[in-house]
Amino acid sequence: MSISVESDFMMEERTAADITRNLYLSFVIEDEQYAVEISSIKEIIGVVPITVVPQTEKYIKGIINLRGDIIPVIDMRLRFMKPEIEYDDQTCIVVVLYEDYILGLIVDRIIGVYTLEDGMISSPPNSKLSYANQFVKNIGRKDEGIMLLLDLEKILFV
Repeated sequence: MSISVESDFMMEERTAADITRNLYLSFVIEDEQYAVEISSIKEIIGVVPITVVPQTEKYIKGIINLRGDIIPVIDMRLRFMKPEIEYDDQTCIVVVLYEDYILGLIVDRIIGVYTLEDGMISSPPNSKLSYANQFVKNIGRKDEGIMLLLDLEKILFV
């Protein structure tokens, strides 16, 4: 019995695509735990100097130059109408890729990467509990509680 090189390659490619399935990067904004799909994460960087762009929404902190790419940066606290705080050594920018858009999300701190199987994810409640709820795509359940799985499209365009 022999296995062709093409079959081995296709299996490796499928496995690589499955590696990020159900993986979420979790972070904290104020006292709440949020997450985005790891496949959307380009990188995580510390807070760097941000150039303010006049006449933009308050939650858009400005733009950064990341190795030649000009990236808009959103302060997630302000996007969720939370009080602004000074950045500290745990504050970071999560650089995400959504379709053709690259942007930075300023978060209070990173928690880690979680695997959430399909049975651990449910739809959010129908009622609008808070302003931030409009950005929630799903709810992830884990032993320590829940995390709100964010919808990048709504963060960008709502």
